Amino acid sequence: MAKALFGHVGVAPDQRLVDEVHRLRGTVSALEFEVARLKAENDRLAAALSERDDMMRLATLEEPALT
Repeated sequence: MAKALFGHVGVAPDQRLVDEVHRLRGTVSALEFEVARLKAENDRLAAALSERDDMMRLATLEEPALT
C-alpha cells in the first residue's frame, strides 16, 4: 500500500491536464460573466416593459365625464 501511495503522491501532474483545467476555468468565468450580463439586460427590459404597461393602463383609464 505504501508503494501505491508513494506512486500516486510522488507523480507530478500531467501538464495537459493542468492546461485543460486552466482553459475550462477560463471558459466557466466567461460564461458566468455572460450570465450576469444577460440577467442585467433581462431586468432592464422587464422594467421598461413594466413601465410601458403602467403608462398604457393610465392612458386607458376612464375618467368621469364633466357635466
